[in-house]
Amino acid sequence: MTEPTHTTNAAYPADPPYPSAAADAHRQPAYQEPAYQEPAHPEPARRAPRRRRGRGLRITLIILVVLGGLGVAADRFAVGYAEDEAAEKIKSHQGLSITPEVSIKGFPFLTQALNKELDEVEVGLDGISATTDDGREVTITELTATLHQVKISSDFSSATADRASGQAHISYADLSKAAGDGLQVSYAGKAGADANRVKITGSYLGLSLSADGTISVVNGDTIRLRIGATPEGVPARLGDRIREKTDKDWKIDDLPGGLRLEKLETTEDGIDLSVTGNSVNLAG
Repeated sequence: MTEPTHTTNAAYPADPPYPSAAADAHRQPAYQEPAYQEPAHPEPARRAPRRRRGRGLRITLIILVVLGGLGVAADRFAVGYAEDEAAEKIKSHQGLSITPEVSIKGFPFLTQALNKELDEVEVGLDGISATTDDGREVTITELTATLHQVKISSDFSSATADRASGQAHISYADLSKAAGDGLQVSYAGKAGADANRVKITGSYLGLSLSADGTISVVNGDTIRLRIGATPEGVPARLGDRIREKTDKDWKIDDLPGGLRLEKLETTEDGIDLSVTGNSVNLAG
């Protein structure tokens, strides 16, 4: 039996063979446009205007600092001028022999001046004198007074402080010099109620003197020195004559009106005094 013979029709060519798997692997895929993605950290829009605002703020701050500095300088100039004027007015009004030092506290000064009331003023007098009836003087040093709520008159011609407090000092050397006639005044320590004891030594009519005494404040403007018992070895009949030599009152005339001595305390370095006052009239 004869196998049938397959013939090819020239008008219909045979179908090409299917591509193999290896050919598929080398075939290039068609191009695809990548999908759009938002950036992870987008740039802020309109950065230039933001920089201009920052620059303007810095310029404004610089101007404010400069103006503030000029304001402080003007205020300090004004307070310095006012302190000098006040010192001269106090000296003239009180009839003082020395010019006080005046320091106006608080800031700003100009605001206080416009309100015509100063919070705090310090007045310093160094070297004022207290005098006895016979003309002997004792020097008071380091007198400082702090004045509170100082009210200025409407025309700025006078000033009055509601209250004041302060301190002053007298050295034993100055006290001895004021006692005169070879007397020496020194610290005698403290014993009981006699807290303000001093030792008085010297000579009189050829007799040696050595006795305890007291020192005190009288009438707010007088410093009083008194001897205690008649010194040992001195006849009683000479007691009054000894007291005439040792007992003294020194009156202060240079205290600004309204200030007064309140009390004193003896120390190893000298006499410390407390100063106080109400309605202290500084000038006018």
